[in-house]
Amino acid sequence: MNPINRPPGSPVRIADAMPIGVRRRKPPAPGVGPMARLAALTLAGLLAGCAVGPNFVPPVAPVAPNYLESGNKAVVSARQDYRDWWKAFHDPALDRLIEIAYQQNLTLLSAGTRVLQARAQLGVAIGDLYPQQQQGLGLTTYNRPSHADAAANPQLQLNNFWQSQLGVKAAWELDFWGKFRRGVESADAAYLASIATYDEVLVALLGDVARTFIGIRTLEKRIAIARTNIVRQKEAVQVARDRFAGGASTKLDVYQAENVLGQTEASVPQLTQQLQQGLNALRVLLGLTPEPIESLLRGGVGKIPLAPAKIFVGIPADLLRRRPDVRAAELRAAAQSAQIGVAQAELYPALTLTGRIGGSASTINGAKLSSIFTPAGLAYSFGPSFQWNILNYGQITNNVRLQDATLQQYLVDYQNTVLKAQQDVENGISGYLQSRLATAALRRSVAAANGALGISLLEYQQGTRDFTSVLTSEQNLLQAQNDLAIAEGDIPLAVTAVYAALGGGWQIREGNDFVPPATNAEMRARTDWGDVLPPAGAPKPPPPAIAAPTPGLPGPEDAGPTVRAPEF
Repeated sequence: MNPINRPPGSPVRIADAMPIGVRRRKPPAPGVGPMARLAALTLAGLLAGCAVGPNFVPPVAPVAPNYLESGNKAVVSARQDYRDWWKAFHDPALDRLIEIAYQQNLTLLSAGTRVLQARAQLGVAIGDLYPQQQQGLGLTTYNRPSHADAAANPQLQLNNFWQSQLGVKAAWELDFWGKFRRGVESADAAYLASIATYDEVLVALLGDVARTFIGIRTLEKRIAIARTNIVRQKEAVQVARDRFAGGASTKLDVYQAENVLGQTEASVPQLTQQLQQGLNALRVLLGLTPEPIESLLRGGVGKIPLAPAKIFVGIPADLLRRRPDVRAAELRAAAQSAQIGVAQAELYPALTLTGRIGGSASTINGAKLSSIFTPAGLAYSFGPSFQWNILNYGQITNNVRLQDATLQQYLVDYQNTVLKAQQDVENGISGYLQSRLATAALRRSVAAANGALGISLLEYQQGTRDFTSVLTSEQNLLQAQNDLAIAEGDIPLAVTAVYAALGGGWQIREGNDFVPPATNAEMRARTDWGDVLPPAGAPKPPPPAIAAPTPGLPGPEDAGPTVRAPEF
């Protein structure tokens, strides 16, 4: 059984852990020399069609049984469909932005073209399994030698003549040791890794669009808060002026009120600048040039998206199949594992079958060039060629070591990716819960600051309180309202972080091409892509049937492409 397709938890036999084609064998019989053993080994390889190098075994993933806050009522361990998690905000404007970004984002388009590159590279690797052929046509003229040369060597006394050759040459290196099959296996895993990387870019894009949109709405609300406070503070300035004009207070109260008003007025252009930066970032995410996009944000200006009362996080084991970066890390390791076999195959002899068939004719002795097409002009040759880089043994061995060390790096990277994935989810959950607590406290703070401002202003007008209490109350209210707006935005930001960390959203590309129709048409007009890049809108083959999920493990709707045996 190939360990790639081994059921989780099943034991690995020693024979399975050994390189493909390498099995325990009895000691050689007495008197059997090394050449006989080499011949027997070569014959065994020919018959078995072995492939040297290790079979890839998915590394052990360090996952916790549950998330730290799984006992909280707002954190549900049940799984849900994360395909379009942003719809939990029930914001049509955000839905429009997500759709546009998916269709037009240039970073995602670049990732899609890398998928096509990997698919074409897989085709190159598969081509190495088959004979390589060349066609050739030659036409050569030979001139009469000089009289001096002819006198010195009578054999050179030939007339001028033409010679033509036409033929087909083919060479086929037999894949005894699996070098080319391992190459296909590596290219196949790299192709699937490119799809997982595309999904990773898509997940990041959706999260960036949601975060940018929430940031824009938060800034819009903060600008509205500042303008509301400007109106209130202008009223306080007028009260101070009236009391000063009536001799009830000094000019100090007027100056202090105008100072607070000026600071609040200055915050508006500062916040507007931040808002403009957010809009510019959104344009890039949408693949748009600098142009008005307010129409895309219509409805709900300054209205921060409402986060759901609960978040569904599943269990950490779900991340191994759903998160694209985890899948990509495993697939990169699988691709590198096959490269060890490619390198090890260089340690063994290579046998190539070559053949040529064609015609040859010349005008010497009165023959015609057209004789190339007659039976008399037919020429052919065939036979094996043998190559063994035995003198490069040290260099090849060190290359094998290099490939193995690189595989170990990828295995460690995979384990680190799994740990960071859990960290991302834990951070998002913590941010969600703590932002909810902070928002509740700040709402109480805003209510208290509102009451304090009303009382202090009334008492100041009555002459029972100095103006300092009014100024302090105004500043406290503005600060509390600002903090509340930020905290209210932090809740949907945390929800976005959670669902992006869970690997949600990449599922929207299922059934769609990796490049948009316009790019598809441009590439097909430039190059014959065949079935690798079918015309936009062409019917796609039905997906393969997927077995029902094992209880407690991710189902097909959450599972992306996994490591599989190459198909060729």
